[in-house]
Parts: sequence; C-alpha cells; structure tokens
Amino acid sequence: MRARLAAALAVAGALIAGCSSEPPSNPGNLCSVFQEKDDWYAAAHRVHERYGVPIDVALAIMAQESSFRDDAKPPMRWFLFIPLGRGSSAYGYAQATDESWDLYKSEAGSFFSDRDDFGDALDFIGWYMSKTRQKNGIPYTDAYNQYLNYHEGWKGFSMGTYKGKDWLVGAARQVSSRAASYRSQLLHCELY
Repeated sequence: MRARLAAALAVAGALIAGCSSEPPSNPGNLCSVFQEKDDWYAAAHRVHERYGVPIDVALAIMAQESSFRDDAKPPMRWFLFIPLGRGSSAYGYAQATDESWDLYKSEAGSFFSDRDDFGDALDFIGWYMSKTRQKNGIPYTDAYNQYLNYHEGWKGFSMGTYKGKDWLVGAARQVSSRAASYRSQLLHCELY
C-alpha cells in the first residue's frame, strides 16, 4: 500500500513539475526553450499558421516584455515609502494592457483567453503584429519596428513617440538581435 502511495505521489509531483510556469532555464536558445517546454513549440506553430508571423520575432518580443514570466507586471512606483501603483495595467507573458487585451479578446481571442497562459499570450502577440502590418505597414520580419509598435502602440509609433527614448530604441535593437539569433537557432533545432 505504501509503495502505491509513494508511486502515486511521485507521478503527481512529476505532473505538477511539468505544468510549472517557471521561465525556461536557457531563454537565449530557442531550441532549448522548446525542448524544455514542448507545449510552447505547438503553440508557436499554431500562432504562425494563424497569422503568418515568424516564430522568432513573436518569441523575441515576448522574451523582451516578460522574460517568459507568466505573472510579469511593471514595477511598483513609490514615493518615499508610499506605493503609488504600477506604471500601467500590463500583465503576463505578453505584457498586454487591459485595454489592448480587451480589444484582442473581442476581435480574435475568446472570453476565456488569459494573459498568463502562454498560448493565449503568444496569440495576442501574433494578432498585434498582424494589426501592426495592417495599420503601419511594418513587415512581420522587421522585429525592430514591430517591437516599437508593440511598445508605443500603433498611433504612438506613427507619431514617432519612440524618438528620443534611447532606452526603448536599445530594447528594439535587442529584440531584433534576439529574433535573428532565434531564427538561426530554429534552422538547426532537433525537436522531435
């Protein structure tokens, strides 16, 4: 009886560990990410098929926004020791704001879409990238300008609100560089 209980607990522990929302251990290597999180590979392919967006660009945006953390949110702002709240309502893998997430759910998601669900968050990024191409003519492969749109919004990008934000331009360069690395890695992945 004890042996069966121990075996059942071991299986339950393995299942819980497999469902872990911990970020991947090597986020700089997309092959490693997909080997560790094989359900992410399936989700990435679904988003690619649905929107036509490159997996490398979508995942590079997610990596920049949340470092693949499901509960990521902007830091708390403080005045002395008094909390003033967060800078925005951004939350989850995609760091989608309440307003953007609601628009996504009404256009492409569902009532059950959740910002801390990897597949839903990646679908949001794919949807956002497709809207960026429609609204501002940015190709899917242009990770730099796709990220600037993602961060500043379609209107903000068209108004050039990113100009003079050196930190943001630097982040967009990082996204572009990471997307290029991810693209190269994907060509050599041995996933299945």
